[in-house]
Amino acid sequence: MSTLFIAGSSVLHPLLSSVDVSMSQVLSLLNNDKSLAITKIKELLDKERNTPLNIAITGESGSGKSTFVNAFRGMDNREEGAALTGVVETTSEVTPYPHPNYPKVTLWDLPGIGTTKFPADKYLELVGFEKFDFFIIVSADRFRENDVKLAQEIQRMEKKFYFVRSKIDNDLRAERRKRNFSEEETLRKMRENCIQDLGVESPQVFLVSSFELHLYDFSLLHETLDRDLPEHKRHALLRAMPNISLEIIDKKKKTFKRRLYWLSTLSAAVAAVPVPGLSIAVDIAVLVGAVTNYVFGFGLDIKSLQRLSASTGVPYADLHAVIVSPLAAVKISKELLLKVLNGCSTTANGCRPSHMKLMTSLSTVACGTCLFAALNIWGPFFVPR
Repeated sequence: MSTLFIAGSSVLHPLLSSVDVSMSQVLSLLNNDKSLAITKIKELLDKERNTPLNIAITGESGSGKSTFVNAFRGMDNREEGAALTGVVETTSEVTPYPHPNYPKVTLWDLPGIGTTKFPADKYLELVGFEKFDFFIIVSADRFRENDVKLAQEIQRMEKKFYFVRSKIDNDLRAERRKRNFSEEETLRKMRENCIQDLGVESPQVFLVSSFELHLYDFSLLHETLDRDLPEHKRHALLRAMPNISLEIIDKKKKTFKRRLYWLSTLSAAVAAVPVPGLSIAVDIAVLVGAVTNYVFGFGLDIKSLQRLSASTGVPYADLHAVIVSPLAAVKISKELLLKVLNGCSTTANGCRPSHMKLMTSLSTVACGTCLFAALNIWGPFFVPR
């Protein structure tokens, strides 16, 4: 069986050892059937990119469901394509909201439970519960009887559910007027009160402000979802997560790096196929796709930066001024990549093949090595400061 070596090591790279067992099958194919190896790698990459994730956001009317849907998708309530919000029930139908950058990830804004059109006893049937991977039950204050009934029914259907106590920023603002205010103690009491109201086994409650996701429990919610979801769904969730913490950014960086080895192996396999010009064409296409993935994943595309500017009040020009990568806030094209790569090859010490070597038992390793080097150099440029 063919073995993949990194930088002269005699063992599989640790990032590859945790990848699906199909990696060993692909490596074996590289010596025996390169065309089949190429097909297998493409299938694995396509599966990772096209895995659907359907998240149901539900709760009583006026709980802040729609605002949470928008925040999760990195969108402002006023933005075109955002879920409608208001002080009264604005969701009258089961409404899908695909992520703006990753449309396979869909947040479903469900009508409030207990309304005339969606009574509690028929709620799951009416919303089509079977298509959802998990449920997030949102409440703006205490969780009500309908929330508990819904959770119990979801549990009976063997689906995962999580409680989100929304509008935490409003509650803390009111509590700050009191003498001897302690934010930590106030949050602890809120969490305890929520848990006491719930009659379900081991309830998981997360305190969230949809306008300030980086505060309170949203990162903890992501960690919990990441732990509970199967691996292929986990990757879909991570790509769609807003970049609100260094932990999320670091996880994205590791995921992109793991994908990098697959792309490099694909490049090396294609280079072994005796078709003139095929390897170069594939490498350029792979580079465009991978770099575009970096840009959108770290929120450095034009639209994401405009959303960040609108939500933080920092002028777009100021945000753009601190970005070091020439590949951010621009349309990624093969011409741009070749221009940047040519400049990189003459200025960056990290471009030397002796420093970054991706070797297989194939004799045509150069293409895989060059692609690996290019992506490994560009990757750090996209990590937001």
